[in-house]
Amino acid sequence: MYSREIVDETFRLKAQGLTDKEIAARCGVSLRALRHWRYGTRRGPEVEARRADRTMYCPRCSMGPLQEEAYSYLLGAYLGDGHITENKNRPGVHTLWILYDKKYPQLIAYCRAAIEAVFPVKVFMADRPGCTAIKAASKHWPCVFPQHDPGKKHDRPILLEPWQRRIVDEHPQALIRGLIHSDGCRVINRIRKASSRAEEEYHEYPRYHFTNASTDIIDIFTHALDRLDIAWKIHVNKRMPRYRDAHIVSISRKDAVARMDTFVGPKY
Repeated sequence: MYSREIVDETFRLKAQGLTDKEIAARCGVSLRALRHWRYGTRRGPEVEARRADRTMYCPRCSMGPLQEEAYSYLLGAYLGDGHITENKNRPGVHTLWILYDKKYPQLIAYCRAAIEAVFPVKVFMADRPGCTAIKAASKHWPCVFPQHDPGKKHDRPILLEPWQRRIVDEHPQALIRGLIHSDGCRVINRIRKASSRAEEEYHEYPRYHFTNASTDIIDIFTHALDRLDIAWKIHVNKRMPRYRDAHIVSISRKDAVARMDTFVGPKY
């Protein structure tokens, strides 16, 4: 039987974006065991005890441990395109929902691994038009995400608690990765050179975009970029009806894009 530390390490590495084969080689475990921990039923007595007392995972209800890098990623995913609902049939139980485009199965796997690394809960997948809903129930999601409140995020303040700010400052890459995976993109920008209409006279270069209607979430994102000295620009969209008046953060400088590529990269 592998130690809890090894099991937790596999979830941490999965949240960082490593493949199962890379994780198995690094941790010295089999692929079968690795996938069993993630998708199977873990019935060891130590695990069952931890499942029974989930308050030990809550940073507000106890002094329990929190896998901080996985949490930083999950916070980004939640702020980008997630929400929390209360279960009407089970008072006090809340469900965390994270929505990812279904054409990116690897990103869905990252998010699922991050949820399981933060809380020992069963993760469910639900099909929605054009996307996959990754969801998990716990009484403590509002504790872990105190930004939860009725209404849309851009209609209310979204401010980090001091303990969240510390985690984000220590793991800005994970937060940025979660935000881009859930509500951002990496695109190829194409600009025609001055005084030219010829196809071969276009200039192409990669850039990252993050779009959100909440200025507070935009501030959280750009603060993390500043922590890594990644240059960015911001403008307000006035063209696309779906994102009208939303703020768009653009990362287009060659060195900034290269830095982002080291820990975010294209979606797949």
